[in-house]
Amino acid sequence: MPELNFFDNYILQAITEEIVPQATFFRDRYFPTGDGDIFAADKVLTEYQKGDRKMACFVAPRVGDIPVERRGYAIHEYQPAYIAPSRLLTIDDLRKRGFGEAIYPGSTPSERAARLQLRDLTDLDRRIQRREEWMAVQTMINNGCTMQEYVDANTAGEQNVVLFYDTTSDHTYTVGTKWDAAGGDFFGDVRAMCNMLARRGLPAADLVLGIAAADAILDIQKVRDLLDKNSGIITGEINQSIAYPGVVRMGVLNFGGFQLTLWSVSESYEADDGTDTPYFPAKSAMVTAPGCGHMMYGQITQMNFGSTELSTVAAKRVPKFVVDQDRDIRKIRLGARPLAAPKNYCPYIYAANAVN
Repeated sequence: MPELNFFDNYILQAITEEIVPQATFFRDRYFPTGDGDIFAADKVLTEYQKGDRKMACFVAPRVGDIPVERRGYAIHEYQPAYIAPSRLLTIDDLRKRGFGEAIYPGSTPSERAARLQLRDLTDLDRRIQRREEWMAVQTMINNGCTMQEYVDANTAGEQNVVLFYDTTSDHTYTVGTKWDAAGGDFFGDVRAMCNMLARRGLPAADLVLGIAAADAILDIQKVRDLLDKNSGIITGEINQSIAYPGVVRMGVLNFGGFQLTLWSVSESYEADDGTDTPYFPAKSAMVTAPGCGHMMYGQITQMNFGSTELSTVAAKRVPKFVVDQDRDIRKIRLGARPLAAPKNYCPYIYAANAVN
């Protein structure tokens, strides 16, 4: 039986698709990828429709009916920025023992290459996932995100700025008094944030909290009093459990009829300067609902190994094997062109610095 060519792009694509994705809170819960979100085009289309709460008219006798206009919707075209981490592969890498790898007598270079490629592709995929998680959070906080392109690891190129709406006020809420200060109104402010979504006909199901905001809320005496089973008021229940890496499901609270699941987020990433940076600001809060957005992907055009023709692939991940014969270097690359976009007009309400 002939050996498989693990550098063939079809084999690489199959390996990539078998990689089990790591669970991520913001991308998986709020920006899932569904049917129609992978575009066989360089640009992707986003569309949203504003909700309304208009009533039907009373009609005079013999008039028959009153025509009602259909709600309009906005369509925008965006070109997702390109993400392409890579890793060098040398002959020495195929000969030496890898990290955590047992030494199997008779292991062929192709078998070792397969194990090494899967490990490298998995690591590259994790890096792209962290960038997608960052894009999802930035979109929810800023109604868009700024994608800084790089020419190399240390040289910044152009900035690709994506803004989905002209206004910045319809998705933000300002807390008059900090929730953990005297006179703070945690329940009233969150209820007001829920009503902002309800007036647009959008659901309010989750209260996302930075780690400092989550800790402060548990210390608010009114929260403690209302959670007391003897208070006579059914407010909810706090029963904390880890749901995602760096994310705790705290429980459910009732905000004037809005039953919200509380999430405490301490998830972080390593910034370019090496500092540990939280995805979601520690003192902030957000009211939203699962599936408020979607992660879309544009196509990638490249020249695959062993071919002189350009090939276009529409997928979440597109691998590529590159050979530099002059320098005896092999390289594995994993490309993606994601874009996190909301499904409706401002389906999240963000409150910065809600606590001290």
